[in-house]
Amino acid sequence: MKHKIYNYLAGFFSLAAVTTSCVSDDDLLQVDPNVETSGSFWKTDEDALAGVNAVYSSLLTDGTYMRSTPLLLDLKGDDTRSNSPWGSMYNVGRFNSNVSDAAIYGWAYETYYQGIYRANQVLANVPGIEMSDAALKNRIIGQAYFLRGLYLFHAVNMFKNVPVPTDLAIYYPQKTQAEGWAQVIADFKAAAELLPVSYTSVSGLDAGQKGRATKGAALGYLGKAYLFTKDFANAKTTFKQVIDSGVYSLVSNYRDNFTDTNENNSESLFEVEFSREAGGVALGWGGIPASDWGKTSARAITYAPRAFGWTDVQPTWALFNEYQVEKTTTGATDPRLDATVFYNKPGVKLYGQDFATFYGANPGDLNDLFCRKYQNSDGNYANEYDWRSGINERLLRYADVLLMYAECLNETGDTPGAYTYIQMVRDRVGLPNLSTAKPGLSQAAMRDQIGHERFLEFPLEGHRFDDIRRWGWLEDAAKLAWLKTRDVEFNSYAPGREYFPIPQLDMDNNPGMVQNPSY
Repeated sequence: MKHKIYNYLAGFFSLAAVTTSCVSDDDLLQVDPNVETSGSFWKTDEDALAGVNAVYSSLLTDGTYMRSTPLLLDLKGDDTRSNSPWGSMYNVGRFNSNVSDAAIYGWAYETYYQGIYRANQVLANVPGIEMSDAALKNRIIGQAYFLRGLYLFHAVNMFKNVPVPTDLAIYYPQKTQAEGWAQVIADFKAAAELLPVSYTSVSGLDAGQKGRATKGAALGYLGKAYLFTKDFANAKTTFKQVIDSGVYSLVSNYRDNFTDTNENNSESLFEVEFSREAGGVALGWGGIPASDWGKTSARAITYAPRAFGWTDVQPTWALFNEYQVEKTTTGATDPRLDATVFYNKPGVKLYGQDFATFYGANPGDLNDLFCRKYQNSDGNYANEYDWRSGINERLLRYADVLLMYAECLNETGDTPGAYTYIQMVRDRVGLPNLSTAKPGLSQAAMRDQIGHERFLEFPLEGHRFDDIRRWGWLEDAAKLAWLKTRDVEFNSYAPGREYFPIPQLDMDNNPGMVQNPSY
């Protein structure tokens, strides 16, 4: 740090400076021995692991999975609606985010690049460390590639043409979306080569640690990046690697994917680790982690039913009604409905309260729909007002891999083969054999069927609008009209608004940036 020379209490010091030799700026550069710097830090195995842990920490803040990223991914789909009094949130689902107010989307953008910067620090410094554990070194570098790919995946997917930092610099030029996707794919490829299948069989500082990126997570996201860029052949091959690994399987109880009782289960390829017990009690709103930060999520209070939280997000009636389309083999309603939605049904309880009794005096709430997925609502807590949900956010599930693989089979001409993998997901919830119920579907009809299957399997998990956009439904007049009948928020959609604006701060600070169309 470069320090100024101050005149203190006596002229002696000034006289001494004059009567001795001249002092150069270099002589004034001093390093505080109590503060770590890049020059003093990247030395040991422990430093390398701490460095990659810092990359993970960007997943826990408000801009990412503590709150903002689920909102940005969910609210534009026809599975959700918002009547939030907060305009920044209310307008996300109405395709009306404001360039002059970067709340929520700007926080996400900022945090993605914070995570990318931290990953780049690991990738720049860890290769030069003489580590005693070479396998650990590879795993750390692999995790940095994975996390950089994940943050960049979100940036490219939601903001379109963005900077693509791969080194440490001050300015990064804006790239095309195609260039962004190419880097995402390269990062996940590199990660898949370096990461282990799991951490239960490794030795070293990270042995047995859950929540770290694995080979399966990297392959799953690599396949997803291929799928999003319509490279169905490579996506198919990559997803098949995950399936053939034998590592993953669907859990028997669908709801176990959204509570804190069966986390990091056999269905999870990658999830963000939240905990009520870890750290302090303050929420991680952003910036540099403070000592009192906890590791909790604000998703639950944001999505919570009326009087148990803020109710900023609610399921749509289109979602509720689509669960009624097909009964199980025993004649029951699809059990995913009750795992996803609170509604007025005999016996339904939330936070230890009977739904009909609690809302009985308010017909509007009694006949409304509320989110159950990712809520701490099974009776252990009275409400969500402590802002301290410990439920892990499941970013990629095996069910998603199976349905994405089925989609790839259909798109590459093997429509009959898609039935097998769709049925694996249907079997868990007791739905009839699709090959009997709807035999001989054409490729186009199977596309619609996969859309239906994904809609019911992944609501409130941030997938629906991504699917709508990548399938081209917003450019299809008939499909867009259909979406408007299901969710009135689509009435305010305008071409270009499928992406968020580049935050104005980045436009101002990064020379040459061009704003996304329609903003």
